[in-house]
Amino acid sequence: MESICCYILLCSDGTLYTGWTTNIQRRLQDHNAGRGGRYTRSRRPVELIYLEPQVDARAARLREVSLKKLKRSEKLKLADQAQGGRTQPAPPSFP
Repeated sequence: MESICCYILLCSDGTLYTGWTTNIQRRLQDHNAGRGGRYTRSRRPVELIYLEPQVDARAARLREVSLKKLKRSEKLKLADQAQGGRTQPAPPSFP
């Protein structure tokens, strides 16, 4: 059975990545093995900070779009609320 969800990852450089999947364990392994999204390949390891179940793939795609439109601070607040206040990401480091 598929478990469709949207997720937010915290990358090693402090940036955030948003996506959706039908198998979060496999997708997280793919991201950390360099087989995930192009964005995360050079920002490993990544850490799952937010997970939101969806009813179907269409709903997941729509929710992904709305999550991507959120400001960084709003995404972190969402993740923090979901984790009971335990999200403490590193600030982004840009050269």
